[in-house]
Amino acid sequence: MTGPDLAVPTPRAGLIPLLVGDTPVVSVPVTAGGREGTLRLKLESFNPCGSIKDRTAVALFGSVAGQVDPATGIIESTSGNLGVALAALSSAAHVPFTAVVDPRTPAYAVREMRRFGASVVVATDEDGRGGYLLSRLAMVDRMLAERPTLCWTNQYENPANPAAHEWGTAPELARQVPADTVVLAAVSTGGTLSGLRSYAARATKWTVVGVDVPGSHAVGHTDGPRLLSGIGSSKCSGFVSAADGPVERVRPAEAVAAAVWLLEQTGIGVGASSGALVAAALRLIERDRLTDVVCVCADGAGNYLDTVYSPHWRAAHGFRTDPPAVVRGPVEWSTA
Repeated sequence: MTGPDLAVPTPRAGLIPLLVGDTPVVSVPVTAGGREGTLRLKLESFNPCGSIKDRTAVALFGSVAGQVDPATGIIESTSGNLGVALAALSSAAHVPFTAVVDPRTPAYAVREMRRFGASVVVATDEDGRGGYLLSRLAMVDRMLAERPTLCWTNQYENPANPAAHEWGTAPELARQVPADTVVLAAVSTGGTLSGLRSYAARATKWTVVGVDVPGSHAVGHTDGPRLLSGIGSSKCSGFVSAADGPVERVRPAEAVAAAVWLLEQTGIGVGASSGALVAAALRLIERDRLTDVVCVCADGAGNYLDTVYSPHWRAAHGFRTDPPAVVRGPVEWSTA
């Protein structure tokens, strides 16, 4: 991964940066609402720590490597995946890492952070915007005031975040999918979406569509409950806005149904945000008659066994899992 002003991690960060990327794309022929199309799923769960946030973590870590006090280390607010990746990098570099999480952070992710030696702090107050992000950020501010030598990687404003995807994820994806396809990316910080759009503007004919959920403030705001981790935000993105390009909003029930359908039909387990992407892709195939849609699937099913893939959790929230589409043929894997 290279690019203007994009720092690289120090050798002390271990082998993790060398293993990030080269994730596969699987093609799934589907019929949605009588319309035939192909879903191309880029499975970022194949990164060493299990998500697309491995790419972000490598870029963020590299951007601050020269500022880190080895006694106090780094701090970041995280809903799960980024915290795991930063914990792994910090452990390899022998610097402390403090993760500020919230009650929605998957238990698996918290266990992984602690396994890598991270100090995990929980922000328990809802922020009044359907989540905990603003409370997590307030806690980061308090800890920085108390310990000024802490280094905040700041995924929300650090340009290394979108750069990781403009110069890493996007060129890799361009070798795997058609140049004139539609690419979907979930919105949280907006780093992935921004990076893909920047690359597409100069190098491909992609239409890059953001996928968000009701209740999110990431790229505008519509009312609705926010139940899923890894998608949506309590604050506006620092990297993208509603004016930058198309956005599809997917209800939690649609995202859950699509994720469960995909696992049952293909054996491919994806996370909550990826379920939203699949739901949006099927919508575009049916509504807009698209024949080829790419979903950049941020993570796998592991973080969601107690939620999306739990029949008890789905029943408690009144979610049904009626099949949203039909798989027409065998899936095809590609790493080229």
